[in-house]
Amino acid sequence: MPRSEPRILAILSVKNEGAFLLDWLAHHRAAGFTDVLALSNDCADGTDRMLDRLAAMGWLTHVRNDGPHRKGPQWTALARADEHPLKAAADWVLVLDIDEFVNVHAGDRTVQALLAALPGATAIPLTWRLFGNCGVRAFEDRPVPEQFLRAAPAVMGWPWRAAMFKTLFLNDGSYGKLGVHRPRQPDPDRLGRQHWFDGSGRELRHAFHTGRVFSDYGQNNYRLVQLNHYPLGAMESYVLKSDRGWANREAAATDLSYWVERNLCAEDDHSILALSERTRPIRAELAADRELGPLHDDAVAWRHRRFETLMGSEEWRGLYGRLMMTGPSRVLSPEEHGIIAAYAARTSAETERGGGEG
Repeated sequence: MPRSEPRILAILSVKNEGAFLLDWLAHHRAAGFTDVLALSNDCADGTDRMLDRLAAMGWLTHVRNDGPHRKGPQWTALARADEHPLKAAADWVLVLDIDEFVNVHAGDRTVQALLAALPGATAIPLTWRLFGNCGVRAFEDRPVPEQFLRAAPAVMGWPWRAAMFKTLFLNDGSYGKLGVHRPRQPDPDRLGRQHWFDGSGRELRHAFHTGRVFSDYGQNNYRLVQLNHYPLGAMESYVLKSDRGWANREAAATDLSYWVERNLCAEDDHSILALSERTRPIRAELAADRELGPLHDDAVAWRHRRFETLMGSEEWRGLYGRLMMTGPSRVLSPEEHGIIAAYAARTSAETERGGGEG
């Protein structure tokens, strides 16, 4: 007999992020994800042991993804996930990071309610809403969505990264491989059956079926769903994130460009807290486990120790000091965004005519 409810899989890749794991898992279970495939690599804080325990308790499936990695840990993790039976069994798939929280506004705020609101969809790009640091200095052991409640405007232009998305997609064979932001290797014979809808319920043009990784600007993409993205966290956490390194990073670890483009605190957004009444009991159950609770505490203690160690180096003290000196980023006006967009359009046109550099 066919299943009455779809299997909805979240794929997570982590390293030294055990302090955030229970909150992330509790939230996404409350939001309706039926399965989690977690891949860990080279952990020093016990994240891998936490995942082993969670797997033994039946909360998720854990695959170790320790190095060396020929194409980097994240791409290696996705290659492993592509071959995993849990991915094959899923009806819908979404690749997430530990600092991303699905925030459904439709119905009862679950992914199932989102799918019911868009019954014809084969893919739904969940556009980031960036939540800034807004002056929070110290790492605290409490849910990130409760600490960071100011975000980028619902409608904005530059930087374009503020409009990037992660894609919830129907796992029907239309795409051959997983990607960080979207499924890859589309099957040409199936593209005609694709129907992509944005987070406000608008059907998207065909360009999204094959290559786009960011939503259209100048409109609200969050009416039905948004992806709360907390890329900075507390200043202490950002120092540790820079020390750890991450896959898609073009700047040096101590460069402030990443911070400035994401420290957006223009509007209050408490909407994710509507799910808290369902999240808290799950979080409490996980923390009460005689093995998992102490492992979580160990991961928290490791973060404090690691930060103290890093403060012994002028490089990391310098970064920490610059973070304290740098306030929330100013959102560009439409006129200012237009200036940058005009230069980008001109460069694109010159490249198409063969007049670009290189």
